[in-house]
Amino acid sequence: MSTEPVVTTAHGDVRGLAAEGVLAFKGIPYAAPPVGPNRFQPPQPPQPWATPLDATEYGPTAPQAPLDPALAGVIPKVVRPGDDYLNLNVWTPDLAGDRPVMVYIHGGSFTSGSGSIPGYNGARFARDGVVLVTINYRLGADGFLWFGEGTPNLGLLDQIAALTWVRDNVAGFGGDPGNVTVFGESAGAMSVCALLAMPAAEGLFHRAIAESGSAHISLSPDNAALIGKRLAHKLGVEPTREAVAAVPTDLLIAAQTELDHEMVTKPLKSLWGEAALNVVPLPFEPVVDGELLPAAPITRIAEGASAGVQVMIGTTAEEARLFLVPTGAISKINNLILDGAAVRYRLPMPHALRQYRADRHGATAGDLFSALVTDYLFWIPALRLAEAHPGAHVYEFAWRSPAYDNTLGACHIAELPYVFDNLDEPGFATLLGDNPPQKLADAMHRAWIDFATTGDPGWPAYSPEHRVAMRFDVDSATTVDERAAERVLWDGLR
Repeated sequence: MSTEPVVTTAHGDVRGLAAEGVLAFKGIPYAAPPVGPNRFQPPQPPQPWATPLDATEYGPTAPQAPLDPALAGVIPKVVRPGDDYLNLNVWTPDLAGDRPVMVYIHGGSFTSGSGSIPGYNGARFARDGVVLVTINYRLGADGFLWFGEGTPNLGLLDQIAALTWVRDNVAGFGGDPGNVTVFGESAGAMSVCALLAMPAAEGLFHRAIAESGSAHISLSPDNAALIGKRLAHKLGVEPTREAVAAVPTDLLIAAQTELDHEMVTKPLKSLWGEAALNVVPLPFEPVVDGELLPAAPITRIAEGASAGVQVMIGTTAEEARLFLVPTGAISKINNLILDGAAVRYRLPMPHALRQYRADRHGATAGDLFSALVTDYLFWIPALRLAEAHPGAHVYEFAWRSPAYDNTLGACHIAELPYVFDNLDEPGFATLLGDNPPQKLADAMHRAWIDFATTGDPGWPAYSPEHRVAMRFDVDSATTVDERAAERVLWDGLR
């Protein structure tokens, strides 16, 4: 096998690397740099190149702020400067054949992350017969700022442009453009749910996996404008894209960071609208503009917008602990704060908290708060999507991280090393501890591949009549309507 494999794409040849039976092509542009005249515009085709493109190294990443220091040791992050950041990476076992294709959309609250994080290395997917693609897309204001004029949801349009590139080019990498699974985690999963609802994405993928993200996250046009005006106020400019575009990138990123902080410290509907309920700040989200995204994703899915796409969705058992334990916030939550959260989520009081306490013997107010946030933002919305999309499969990831003296638990992002089968990746070391169970990685990685290949991950589909889910742990097993007493508390509320 050549150490420098070359593939012809629609825009020119790309030259990758071969190692240990896997071919890797990195930093391939799928759209033109979104700067200058392309700023705040839909993605444009890249300029063709005449000589083979060196695709042996990752390309630039979208501009973004550093991670909160409290989370930096847990969440992997890579930032690479450069304007040509609308690029993607491909791993394949061979250039011949028609293998299943999986396209991963990274998370990061729509303001952070990239497809070049080492933990998302797709070599083990390729080893097991899949063509794996990871992508970058516009983040923060560049991707999701909207004042009501121009084209909204540019970050989602970037994702659609990347999926279009896959449709048009992946056969040259040994992939089947008729068997594409899009999957993502956190904001990536929210993106997947939005893509399920977008007419412009129809036909570009055939299966979808949403990890720890729901179809309930979106902004109304008024809400988006409210947040945009708040950002413009912080920047001291008029609330227009042209005015924001004139602000230096470092100042814009700093203002976005201030916005995140303010959403946490001042969760007021007058400032943020419905986004004030998120707890995890998401000032930039998909916007229901009425055309590109005609209605809230969950509404569109319930109306059958994605009826031809097979879906799998799931959560970790203790999502919110990622945001509460490393920061120390979990120890500062008292019963007053806990009661306030239950009231904000409109849960029936005091019965709801009695039920949560009964199901968690010895839980602190912080533990219970984490459980409410997890269920409001992740678990219940996942079930609602499965109820709205007949034939969907549901899972829960329950393995508890030993980090922070065994208090981090089955938190947000904890499933990612297992899905990618990258337990040896140093960036996951804090999260995984000394002896992460390879048996669990084998089970999850295989389930994702089986679903991408056949639509059957290995357990029955979920329905309101048969609430079956797979519970992934050291010893994985199916469950039936687990935590039913807590589930019914949310009926009509989420």
